[in-house]
Amino acid sequence: MLQINDLVLDAWGRRFFDHASVTLPKDAKVGLVGRNGVGKSTLFKVILGHLAHGSGEIGLPKAARIGSVDQEHPATPVTLIDTVLEADVERHDLLTRLETADPEEMGDIYARLIEIDADRAPSRAAEILAGLGFSQADLTRPMSEFSGGWRMRVALAASLFAEPDLLLLDEPTNYLDLEGALWLEARLKKYPNSAIVISHDRELLNNSVDHILHLKDGKLELYPGGYDDFERQLTEKLRLQEASRAKIEARRAHLQSFVDRFRAKASKATQAQSRLKMIAKLPPVAAVIEERVTPFVLPSPERPLAPPLLRLENASVGYGGPPILKRLNLRLDIDDRIGLLGVNGAGKSTFAKLVADALEIESGTFHRSARMKVGWFHQHQIEAMDPTDTPLEIIRRLMPEATEASRRSRLAQFGIGFEKVETTVANLSGGERARLLLNMVAMEAPHLLILDEPTNHLDIDSRRALLDALNEYEGAVILITHDRSLMELVADRLWLAADGGIEPFDGDMEDYAAFVLERARVAARAPTQIKAEPVAAPAPPPPPPKAKVPTGTARRRAEAAEQALAKATELVAIIDRALGDPATFADSAKAAELGRKRQTAQAALETAEQEWIEAQEAYEALLR
Repeated sequence: MLQINDLVLDAWGRRFFDHASVTLPKDAKVGLVGRNGVGKSTLFKVILGHLAHGSGEIGLPKAARIGSVDQEHPATPVTLIDTVLEADVERHDLLTRLETADPEEMGDIYARLIEIDADRAPSRAAEILAGLGFSQADLTRPMSEFSGGWRMRVALAASLFAEPDLLLLDEPTNYLDLEGALWLEARLKKYPNSAIVISHDRELLNNSVDHILHLKDGKLELYPGGYDDFERQLTEKLRLQEASRAKIEARRAHLQSFVDRFRAKASKATQAQSRLKMIAKLPPVAAVIEERVTPFVLPSPERPLAPPLLRLENASVGYGGPPILKRLNLRLDIDDRIGLLGVNGAGKSTFAKLVADALEIESGTFHRSARMKVGWFHQHQIEAMDPTDTPLEIIRRLMPEATEASRRSRLAQFGIGFEKVETTVANLSGGERARLLLNMVAMEAPHLLILDEPTNHLDIDSRRALLDALNEYEGAVILITHDRSLMELVADRLWLAADGGIEPFDGDMEDYAAFVLERARVAARAPTQIKAEPVAAPAPPPPPPKAKVPTGTARRRAEAAEQALAKATELVAIIDRALGDPATFADSAKAAELGRKRQTAQAALETAEQEWIEAQEAYEALLR
């Protein structure tokens, strides 16, 4: 389908492609991978003809249609469904011609409309829009009513609907939620033509593509299979390359040793010259240089807090109008790893603001530890960064008492090298900005990390480094992400934001993926040609009021158990600090006594914890 022959491109003072060649099979689904900044998006510009290359050829079949999602769809008065239908240019032109066609021409137009299955187009467009998160009521809304992020989804929907011969998608999941990413993953797998996808989403690259195109050092190399297959093949290739290099270097050293020993002897001069020629013929094999990514620095909290970190009882939260989230009954403990699921607009970010103490509840009860430190990362922080700021100026404000050397050292730990510390934010890559902010929010060793889409600008290796850091971090985590792989490997419990509330989700990510796809199929089967406003369904009758159960005694027992647990936890911490002091062991009798007290305190802590669990469960049972 696509042939690239001997492509050379020099731009912006560097070489992006150095005699690169590759041939993609027809109807292949290809994942284009490589480190940030190697030129993946630049390759798309070359294929689309937006950027002239120095030499080489880009070959495509004659009249091949190329589709891409370069920017959000304009805010026009055209309805959503009509905007997507117009992406099928041929169908749109045929229907337009039909309005003024002569009778003898109408037969040919109708025949072509039947041939391209034009009647099914509205239902197909509605199915795509439903999968990307649009409701049935959205179909008749004008484009001008949608925000920029939703208009990006419209542009993606239009490209998928038009089904070009070659579809180019550059990080399509960056403006989708997890539900949209799961749907897109399934859709790409069934795409009828060729597609190239730039993505750092490991699950998408494993489940939706059948080839991986690796861009490195200006070269393109195609590997069959998904991303896991690519990693295995690349590892084996590098192993063989290193083995070959070692073998050739050993051979070179052996021949050179003979030459050095016998070059001066007349009787061996001919053999020495022969071996010099043999050395010259040995092929050069580059040493394998392992690419390393700077780890993330997520320090764990020094002093654990008594559980729970927070507890919500029948709480509601919003922004002054009707509550966004209501009837919240949740608790978060010190070692919880929560994956927060839900479509855009379901209240995930509102909940993050509430937990981060950036929003107050409107009703109900919110218990949180007064000493709890929270680190909160969200995408708007990247957008809000001053483009004229530099990493060094930012770290100076965060570390006003530190030395300049300490500040630069801290930035180096974050992955911001000395050559970048005085670079303006505007000239940092998205990945560098994300790294800087992620490390900054964790600087004070928070008890809770809230990560709202932390991976949008990170490549696969950086995502893996973040995963490693999160697995070593000993505090609690609330994770909101469209990266299914990260969600599966970090979260041990799932909460679902839906219908104005947040409830535990009974299942794993496989169950949730099946739930999302089934919901999209149900939405796509709904009628598509709606001309009138949908009639609201009558509200269900209110449930009969529950008989009031006296909860005062149970609540007081739970609070007393919680206070006892806090005291037991603090006592163990005090003894541990004493045992951690080397001076303690100067007096062996005192050290032994502390050891016995540590055992007694630990036993009391375990008893207090068990009593608190029983009291809390009894109290929560009365609230149900």
